[in-house]
Amino acid sequence: MKGWKIILAALAIGVLWQLLAWIVNLPILPPPLNVLETFAREMFGELGWHFLASFWRVTASMLLSITLAAPAGLLLGQSRRIDQFLSPVIYLLYPVPKVVLVPLVLLFLGINDISKIMIIFLILFFQILVLVRDQAASITPELLYSVRSLGAGRRALFRFVYLPASIPAILTALRQSIGTAVAVLYIVELIATRRGLGYYIYFQGSTLFNYNKMYAGVIAMSLLGLGMYFVVDVLQRKAAPWQSSSQ
Repeated sequence: MKGWKIILAALAIGVLWQLLAWIVNLPILPPPLNVLETFAREMFGELGWHFLASFWRVTASMLLSITLAAPAGLLLGQSRRIDQFLSPVIYLLYPVPKVVLVPLVLLFLGINDISKIMIIFLILFFQILVLVRDQAASITPELLYSVRSLGAGRRALFRFVYLPASIPAILTALRQSIGTAVAVLYIVELIATRRGLGYYIYFQGSTLFNYNKMYAGVIAMSLLGLGMYFVVDVLQRKAAPWQSSSQ
């Protein structure tokens, strides 16, 4: 996406925000310039530390999810026998809202970063697994036969056919996972923690009633997700340039 389009969208949101602030005229909706001033000041102080804590949690959980779910999805996509054996398990576990497992994860892993990373991981794992599996399974048999006719074995098929063909699905899964991960991040940081953007937003807004800082935290969390989207765009241009050129 072009940078100037994002700037124009941000300006439009800012204008709408300012109009709503004038109309509402309540402390709960401060003007955007006041919030931006607070954001610029707080990012070099308390908010910056909370941002780093959230960045670590969401990045670790997403990397862990991709590392484990992408190879598993490729394996299921290229092996119909394994897929038929595990599909009922995936079918039963995928629709279960993983947020309900939060108390269980906290009991087993304790109140620490590992438990929060694991909660986000559980939510992202099946989402990535299913997308990559479906993409790998959709490869046409004619392509596989033609590569096998050249003497390619299972390892060569995995490296030169399944993996390149599944890169768009992996990137799509990663792109979709960003929004989910940031949303879940807010939820898990409300539970037994004093570090992170979720805690910062809730504490400033619901306890201290400092709405400038609360909205500054919301902006920080939005920039966290937006920054990850930009990283995925760069990865897409590097790993799947044919897909980028078609958009």
